[in-house]
Amino acid sequence: MDAILLQVLNGLDKGSAYALIALGLTLIFGTLGVVNFAHGALFMIGAFCAVTLQKILNLSSITIDPTQTDFLGNPLKVKTPYVINWFGEVAGSAIINWSVPLAILVAIPVMLAVGYVMERGLIKHFYKRPHADQILVTFGLAIVLQEIIKANYGANPIPTPAPDAFHGSYDFGVMIGFEANAIIYPVWRLIYFCFSALVIGAVFAFLRFTTFGMVVRAGMADRETVGLLGINIDKRFTIMFGIAAAVAGLAGVMYTPINSPNYHMGMDFLVLSFVVVVVGGMGSLPGAVLAGFLLGVLESFASMNAVKGFFEAIYLPSIDQIVIYLVAIIVLLTRPRGLLGRKGVMEE
Repeated sequence: MDAILLQVLNGLDKGSAYALIALGLTLIFGTLGVVNFAHGALFMIGAFCAVTLQKILNLSSITIDPTQTDFLGNPLKVKTPYVINWFGEVAGSAIINWSVPLAILVAIPVMLAVGYVMERGLIKHFYKRPHADQILVTFGLAIVLQEIIKANYGANPIPTPAPDAFHGSYDFGVMIGFEANAIIYPVWRLIYFCFSALVIGAVFAFLRFTTFGMVVRAGMADRETVGLLGINIDKRFTIMFGIAAAVAGLAGVMYTPINSPNYHMGMDFLVLSFVVVVVGGMGSLPGAVLAGFLLGVLESFASMNAVKGFFEAIYLPSIDQIVIYLVAIIVLLTRPRGLLGRKGVMEE
């Protein structure tokens, strides 16, 4: 039982990233009708917001410290981050240590701006074009953004640690009645799951309980009628594009301690996230979240040694790599619109 619960936790952790990215993808498709293959790049940009803030906070001044010498007796050059010089040792060190959570404050305006520029500068010209055109142009944009990151940050992963307070593991088993050390799980992964649930809940609450959100939902259902009422629905949809970009960016920021950011991380998640969207149902926000967590858990169970060993015995290796696609095939054969798909979406 403890092994099963551990795999469920692993699946929820991985599914959190899938659900957040798929939620943003579905927001864009549901409001603008655009298949955005650059959405994975937004996840990557969010992660590199955390990397950039970390680099800025670690910018240092060099001073000569006569109290420290090398083996020849020469005074040493000491690097001291400017943040420590400005705020003192305790406060400055704390700011550097909490660079990843602080990056959220940076990522939100950055991602809103990136989303706005992307939508106004490029996406709006492809609203009425075929989905194939949208896929080609947004995929090309994703490659351009990926190469820009590679040129400025290099090709190697960049470690971006979580705050010291969240290092180590938590004895999750004791909390639910198991023996000590039965289920040990990394603290930051639990933080990531809770953060993802908070963001997802905030998005649904925004769409459900605010006037802006209700107008957006009405526009998703019948754009022309809302426009005839004198409401500038296009402006609201542009804002929703920015919000979707911010959701992807926040997912990237908080994921950096789990997987060191690199220039191709957006592409790594993009394909899987589109599978999640299709399984959940194109245009269905609850479907995207449900499918994200469901496929994350299934992928986690498929990675268990016992499961992998069974499939290797029947000459089907790497089941953990293909289980998501197998599930997608089964779902689409039995429910062509996905788990919670809406009638008429992408059926023309």
